[in-house]
Amino acid sequence: SIQSLRLTPQPFDGQVVRSWSVEAPKAGALHAFTDSFGNVTHTLVIDRPHDEVRIRVRGSVDTVDTNGIISGTMEPFPPLFYLRETHQTKPDGAIRALARAAQGDGADTLEVLHRLMASLHDAIEFKTGETHAMTTAIEALTNGAGVCQDHAHVFIAGARSLSIPARYVSGYLLSTDTGEVSDASHAWAEALVGELGWVAFDVANCVSATDHYVRVGVGLDYQEASPVRGVRRGGGDENLAVSVRVTQTGGSAQ
Repeated sequence: SIQSLRLTPQPFDGQVVRSWSVEAPKAGALHAFTDSFGNVTHTLVIDRPHDEVRIRVRGSVDTVDTNGIISGTMEPFPPLFYLRETHQTKPDGAIRALARAAQGDGADTLEVLHRLMASLHDAIEFKTGETHAMTTAIEALTNGAGVCQDHAHVFIAGARSLSIPARYVSGYLLSTDTGEVSDASHAWAEALVGELGWVAFDVANCVSATDHYVRVGVGLDYQEASPVRGVRRGGGDENLAVSVRVTQTGGSAQ
């Protein structure tokens, strides 16, 4: 097995990483590097027969509500790079029509993006089991159901169709006060808004990111920001089990 792990958040204005660890006992030491998007990436290699790969991540992060405005991040690429179309974020006529409707009669960029977020929240029901990791924005909107990954892809496709740079974000969300375990991390989008800079839009919850969000990885789409991605050699079936718990201590999400 060779896996790339994008599971480590980086600090920026509004997010301070107090402690963080990524462990995979059967793999031994993990080699870390910064990928082309500025994501901290660990390479996991197991070069002997095995029937399980177990990865454990834990950490503590202080977060501050910045009204969804993202600043102080590592930015290896110019903003126009995030107009690049990918297979999962390619728009069709329906996506372009929703984006044009949000644009209306020339509203400012921030209002347009909030309108787009609201219309997509209504158009795509949050429903698990309807899509998969390779589902495209076109398929998700046509299907009318999906998860946060699909919401993000359609939003990105719509924003880019209006020549607004947009990107995919993976991370964690404090969704309840009691910190119940969930079976997935979270995903949302960021779009470039004039002098404000990058602003986060979570279509699945129809809000901009708050201090309940822990930002981990970015990319043009899911494939470039996925928490775990790689290859293996060997027969048999493959199953993935995920358990995520986000709790709050004091005034900070962990």
